[in-house]
Amino acid sequence: MHSITSKGRLFTLDSPKVMGILNTTPDSFYAESRTSPQALLDRAGQMIAEGADILDMGGQSTRPGSVQIPAEEELERVVPAIEAVRKVFPDCWISIDTYYHKVAKAAVASGADMVNDISAGDDDEDMLPLVASLGIPYIAMHKQGRPETMQLQPTYTQVTQDVTDYFTKKSALFQSLGIQDWILDPGFGFGKTLEHNYTLLRELETLQLLDRPVLVGLSRKGMIQKVLGTDAEGALQGTMILNTLALERKAMILRVHDVREAHDCIKLYKALHS
Repeated sequence: MHSITSKGRLFTLDSPKVMGILNTTPDSFYAESRTSPQALLDRAGQMIAEGADILDMGGQSTRPGSVQIPAEEELERVVPAIEAVRKVFPDCWISIDTYYHKVAKAAVASGADMVNDISAGDDDEDMLPLVASLGIPYIAMHKQGRPETMQLQPTYTQVTQDVTDYFTKKSALFQSLGIQDWILDPGFGFGKTLEHNYTLLRELETLQLLDRPVLVGLSRKGMIQKVLGTDAEGALQGTMILNTLALERKAMILRVHDVREAHDCIKLYKALHS
């Protein structure tokens, strides 16, 4: 059993958890996740009521083909949002979804409990020293390339082994810096073909060798849309199926747009294995 601590609070991963996606961006790939300032608190409250254990708040879209925005613009979007959610929901766990250390620092000061970095520290050399100095939990994701170009020609020798090797090196680096509480995200859809994604999901349990909690972000993604011949709006059922398969392969956190449905997957999974 794993646990993480932040600002004197303990978060126990004794069973699978749900992370709800709460975007403050105008261009996320799934339209329903684009939350305006007025609707932010209503959406946060709904997610918490439906069973979200963590709210993942981001101010920049990292979908394939997205264009990077500067840290200053991301700060303007996300910091007021975190402050508002923290004020109304003081007990909820908040993650800041960013690869900028400046945004992470300001977000934690404004109420965020952990950092979710799609680059695992690769895109900002100051991120990992910051996380170490703050002593907060860190979600490290694997990706190949940058969002603008990552889906053009992703190439691996063997995707699961390559991802495992990547995190083995990261684990040693984190340990050397004093980063103890970290969570592993294999990065579905981030520099991976359809075949890569399904191979990685099929072999997901291999990542247990690293002895870290595994987070999966499968929600309404292209790997579902392409197989089912649908769009993001039509990919909920496929998301539920793949989330259940991920749970069977020892995923511990489901990062989702649809909290109630993910919570239902976990309840049924726990009933089956009780």
